[in-house]
Amino acid sequence: MLKDPIKNIDNKNYRPKYGALDIFKFIGPGLLVTVGFIDPGNWASNLAAGADYGYALLWMVTLSTIMLIVLQHNVAHLGIATGLCLSEAASIHLKPRYSNFLLTSAMLASISTSLAEILGGAIALDMLFGIPVRAGAVLTTVFVGIMLFTNKYLVIERWIIAFVSIIGLSFMYELSLVDIDWGNAVRGWVTPAFPDGSMIVIMSVLGAVVMPHNLFLHSEVIQSRQWNRKDEKVIKKQLRFEFLDTLFSMLVGWAINSAMILLAAATFFKTGTPVSELEQANNLLKPLLGSNAAVVFAVALLFAGISSTITSGLAAGSIFAGIYKEPYDIKDNHSRLGVAISLLIALGFIFLITNPFQGLIISQMILSIQLPFTIFLQVYLTSSEKVMGKYKNSSFTKILLYSIGAIVTILNIFLFISFF
Repeated sequence: MLKDPIKNIDNKNYRPKYGALDIFKFIGPGLLVTVGFIDPGNWASNLAAGADYGYALLWMVTLSTIMLIVLQHNVAHLGIATGLCLSEAASIHLKPRYSNFLLTSAMLASISTSLAEILGGAIALDMLFGIPVRAGAVLTTVFVGIMLFTNKYLVIERWIIAFVSIIGLSFMYELSLVDIDWGNAVRGWVTPAFPDGSMIVIMSVLGAVVMPHNLFLHSEVIQSRQWNRKDEKVIKKQLRFEFLDTLFSMLVGWAINSAMILLAAATFFKTGTPVSELEQANNLLKPLLGSNAAVVFAVALLFAGISSTITSGLAAGSIFAGIYKEPYDIKDNHSRLGVAISLLIALGFIFLITNPFQGLIISQMILSIQLPFTIFLQVYLTSSEKVMGKYKNSSFTKILLYSIGAIVTILNIFLFISFF
């Protein structure tokens, strides 16, 4: 009887026991997705939002988190109901000429994501130790490669949870050093505002929240908690626990992204200091809050870069294996090759790019182009009775998903245009 490599559980006969504390056993897959929500690519946008507009743009984090919860829950629904990740489902249920195009473009998006994440880790190493960006990129790639090629999924998941915890604690420390205007902050979270000149920042934050590789990743890793797809009661419980995991994890992402804006609002906006780059923010924190704050900021960025590079590599392995209608398994050559392609090609591009900031812009442009394909692929598959059976999207859910997909797509198109 075959056991799924990522689950390592005989899911035909195994029946989990559910107790009051079992929700904690399901926490984990959503946090891997959260890493993509707090990756280095989002840091600059959040810091610019707080530095230029204070608390006024906090509502973007609230709105983007709501959209992300809906999309990620839906794609996790696919993994639970079918036992397939998004890449496998595309290969099985679409004609090869369509699936090959979509999944090849998804691999390009994964490479683009890895480029940005590796750069984030390299920039952090430069901040902390003065290591040149290219050398830091090599160190980041090597460390991530060792993590992915020598550890099982559940071990990596525990490491990611630890990294996210460190990032969260780092920003709690930073916020303890500043005076937050909580009244304005609360209003900012729930009241949409469009200050003059803010549309580019709004588009960059909202448009960069949903990332193609995260949609592929969530549908794969959610199956690490899955048992016995033959039992309808078990599937329904899995769906409920998955939603709680997704909700909790996205709220963690909401809190960390909010903390970035709050920190920038209470320091840079208060002193009238514009911020456009991560290195600049780190250097400016030192005279405002002291050297410890700058070090903690760089440490948080390092863990964000490493953890998001790990999840980008995982996603690439899942996408590439799915092309061959296989689940992710780091012991399988297709999964290994997918991980290696994403990390090594991204590293190669970093050596060709002389300006790290330009590299981040290029990576975001590629994501902007590919994202609509992945979103509408997901909605098509999860709305299909052939794919999902009785668990297909309801008419209301379908309309909601297409609306969110359209909004995110339009924002990314405008963001792409803004680069020129």
